[in-house]
Parts: sequence; C-alpha cells; structure tokens
Amino acid sequence: MVELMVAFVIFGLLAAAGVALLGFSVRAQGAGAARLDDLSGLERTVAVLSADCAEAVARPTRDGNGVTLPAFVGEGGSATAPMLRLVRGGWSDLDASPRPTLQKVEYRVENGALLRTAYPELDGAAPIAPAVLLAHVKAATLRYRYAGAWTGRWDGAGGIALPQAMELVVLRDDGKTYRALFLVGTGYGAPPATTGAANAPS
Repeated sequence: MVELMVAFVIFGLLAAAGVALLGFSVRAQGAGAARLDDLSGLERTVAVLSADCAEAVARPTRDGNGVTLPAFVGEGGSATAPMLRLVRGGWSDLDASPRPTLQKVEYRVENGALLRTAYPELDGAAPIAPAVLLAHVKAATLRYRYAGAWTGRWDGAGGIALPQAMELVVLRDDGKTYRALFLVGTGYGAPPATTGAANAPS
C-alpha cells in the first residue's frame, strides 16, 4: 500500500511538471509567433514604403471637389491625417483594367495602426479600403530631405515637386522606436543649369 501511494505521488509530481512544461512551451510558442508577426509587419512596412517612394512621380491630382493636390504632400507625422500622400508609377495592370499605370496612395495612423490607402483613379475617385501595414503604433514622425537640408513638411513649394529622401520614425506601444530612410523618386535633384560658354565647342 505504501509503495502504491509513493507511486501515485511520484506520478502526480511528474504530471504536474509535464503540465507546467507544456504550458511554458505553449506560451513561448505564442510569444515567438507574435514576435515573428511583428517583424513581418515591420519588413512589410519598409518594403511597401520603399516601393512607393522609389516610384514617386511629379504628377498633381484632383480631389472629389476638383481641387488640385500636389504630387507629394508630407506632414510632420501621425498628428495629421493623411500624414503622407503621393503619386507613384509602376502600378501593374494584371487584369487589363482601363486605368492608368499611376496610382495615388495615402498613409495615416489610425486606432494604433499604420494604414495605407490607395485610389483606383488619380482624380476624383473614392479610395479603396485601407490596408493595415503595421499594428501597435503609438506615433509616427516624418521628415523630408532636399539639397542637404531636412524639413518637417513637404508640399511642393518653390516648384520642387519631390524631396530627395524621407525619414520615418515609428514609436511602438512597447516604447521601442524604429527608424527607416527612403529615397524618393530617383533621389536626385535637377541638374544645375549650364552656361552658354560651358556648352560652346572648344
């Protein structure tokens, strides 16, 4: 009888240890999956923004009221919605729809998520439902670079439609900060004007 009770006690201890180990394994797996999803969101955000910025073109658009909008409008960050609006090229027409190869896209932070909104047409069209690029976003800030100087806003003033580069800083809910830099368009400004003397044959 004593041996049987001892066996039951040992079995109970082993079962408790097994349950604890299984619980730890499940929690670790869940944490790992969440971390992988988060990293995938960051990589997706950088990839999509890189493609949009690299394909940016100097094509103004019109809103639903016919008001002309600059080709590239960038605010200081998530305090303004949209915080970024641009026109990009390279939009693949996989279904042969009667539409341009240019696309207007917007970025905003809403309900703790970074959203990308696209438009089916450049002028006057209603937007497509936004896509979530990154969750758990507390705030985002943007800066724009041209000719060696950074600015907190871009609206094409001075006849320069596009900045040369853009910086995004994202503050997450857990307090971590991520920074990424993107080339806009070709990333180069217009070449300097040459004088007639420089073009004259020698």
